[in-house]
Amino acid sequence: MLKLDSEVQYIKGVGPKRGELLRSRGIRTVEDLLLHLPRAYQDRARFVPLNALKVGQETAIQAKVYRSRVLETRTRGRILDVILTDGTSFVHAKWFHGGYLQQNKVFSAGRRLVMFGRVEFDHYESTFVFFNPEFEVIEETDDPSSLDIGRVVPIYEELAGITSRQFRRIVSTALAQLGSNIEDPLPEEVRESCGLPDLKTSLQRIHFPETSDDLTRLNHRDSPYHHRFIFEEFFLLELIFALRRHQARTVKGVRFHTDDRVRDQVKRILPFHPTNAQKRVLKEIVEDLKAEYPMNRLLQGDVGSGKTIVAFESIVIAVENGYQAALMAPTEILAEQHFINARRILGGLNYNIGVMRSGIRKGEKQATVEKIASGELHLVIGTHALIEEHTQFRKLGLVIVDEQHRFGVLQRLQLMAKGENPNTLVMTATPIPRTLAMTLYGDLDLSVIDEMPPGRTPIRTVHYTERETERVLSMIRKEIEEGRQCYIVYPLIEESEKIDLKSATEGFTKLAEIFANRRLALLHGRLKSEEKEAIMAAFAAGEIDILVSTTVIEVGVDVANATVMLIEHAERFGIAQLHQLRGRVGRGAHQSLCILMTGHAVSEVGRQRIKAMVSTTDGFKLAEVDLQIRGPGEVAGTRQSGLPEFRNANLLTDAYLLNLAQKEAELWATRDEERERLIQRLSTRGGGVNPAGLVTVG
Repeated sequence: MLKLDSEVQYIKGVGPKRGELLRSRGIRTVEDLLLHLPRAYQDRARFVPLNALKVGQETAIQAKVYRSRVLETRTRGRILDVILTDGTSFVHAKWFHGGYLQQNKVFSAGRRLVMFGRVEFDHYESTFVFFNPEFEVIEETDDPSSLDIGRVVPIYEELAGITSRQFRRIVSTALAQLGSNIEDPLPEEVRESCGLPDLKTSLQRIHFPETSDDLTRLNHRDSPYHHRFIFEEFFLLELIFALRRHQARTVKGVRFHTDDRVRDQVKRILPFHPTNAQKRVLKEIVEDLKAEYPMNRLLQGDVGSGKTIVAFESIVIAVENGYQAALMAPTEILAEQHFINARRILGGLNYNIGVMRSGIRKGEKQATVEKIASGELHLVIGTHALIEEHTQFRKLGLVIVDEQHRFGVLQRLQLMAKGENPNTLVMTATPIPRTLAMTLYGDLDLSVIDEMPPGRTPIRTVHYTERETERVLSMIRKEIEEGRQCYIVYPLIEESEKIDLKSATEGFTKLAEIFANRRLALLHGRLKSEEKEAIMAAFAAGEIDILVSTTVIEVGVDVANATVMLIEHAERFGIAQLHQLRGRVGRGAHQSLCILMTGHAVSEVGRQRIKAMVSTTDGFKLAEVDLQIRGPGEVAGTRQSGLPEFRNANLLTDAYLLNLAQKEAELWATRDEERERLIQRLSTRGGGVNPAGLVTVG
């Protein structure tokens, strides 16, 4: 008897040849086949008579071919024009570039068809017409109650040359051969708790709905049967993450104390009264630091929300408890900025602070390595150099990873391995929708700073094209005359023949002529570390009026007097990058301005990004827009983050089911024997989330 794990070729009517075709498209087993869900559903139980058609309605008709012909046109190539009749009236169906259909004799006179599409009115022919409709040939021998008519019919993507009609038959045969031989991996308790149907019912009704099933919900993936499969994917993922969190809490970690002395030291570094959000987040971190198990927390906050000071408060707690802290940043310029900030903020506490980066001299690097190993350095800031084999800590108690999305998960774990289960704080200024954060960082507890410090004036964002360059230059000139400073950012360092973009070096030369009486500097990634640090320090000290730069200043540079950010070729940047760049201004009390300059030709996606940036400064709203435009894989950077690929689930539209799965997973993660058995059963399912990589990485 056929089972879910049987090879697909053993389904009646498939065989080795067609089985090989299906395997080439990732369908190896019967289960793989059944989890390949319909892309749409059509109501073919109630065909609309041709004399009752209305313009604008989407409908299915059943009719015979009356006549077909190919029309030669100058602008649209060969158009296939088919006239159909059902005895009540006639209707046209037209396919642009559809001559090949005529060659295949699909529309021979007298042939019976089912057609689905939108009814339009052809003013040239003065008749109703379907443009490029979906269609299926119905054989005269087909029973009226067949799989193809007289019911709600599933529509599948054509796969490996197998048409939707053929696929429908293969699925029907597979379900018939399986019979009741279907074991449900979701426990009955979970299904009842979440109101989900069992596997057998879900498979039968998702492929062959009954007339009582809501067609609209089916087509929007919102039926109970769709919910069941989406939940199952999320549940497995969240179960693994919940298991990781529970396992982490069985490990004995570095435990810190916060007495009056430690609290006083923390208060000494505060440059301003913290916001309620900062106080709430620090309280969550302190509770973690006092626990017996290691902290594993994600600190998420918009640009300028004050994450850095919270991180430094955590560092003070670690050092005052006799431990070392390490802060890893993705770029040298950001590491340098953290180093400068650390010396300024922690200066009154007499901590020994070191920096590890690839650009320092060999002798200096060796001396720093020795100081880290001896424990002389209380705080070490660096790039990937921190996880090099020769860098060893004497007593590492706190690991902070900034801009985690720039690293892989393994790099975070490598730094954590430098100590004995140290506390870990992961920071990101890139707003991530909560649904995405739950899948990217599901093994971490989440803290969000959702409040900006007082006294910040909202940044005004405007969009101009190259035709308005003079107007933009006058805006910059006005700000500089009032004693403010300006960033001008370019996508490239040098001009590329292949990409017609202004480069930073070329732009700097032109700007130096335009602003001949002003102080300009050029900053880019190819400069030596000492040069970059000197330029940054000069800009921060007000010795530079205009900083021309590439995206190296995307994160890290913090100059309150800088009030203008001009981004050249803004259409070439992603929303997250534009938002990060904009966040370099608006750091003081003065009104700040972000100018997005674009060329004349901007793609539709580029226009959507620019429109979103002009309409809001809320990073979390922008992250949702970015998720809609690009999809979760692109937003997260799948290769770096390890974002799982879902077969049916969608992080944007299925947030409710993700939350439900997370709550249910928390309950099951504590049931040792049942949990292990459940993960095993769910992880053997065809396709969908691959938990093996998640478990290995963790």
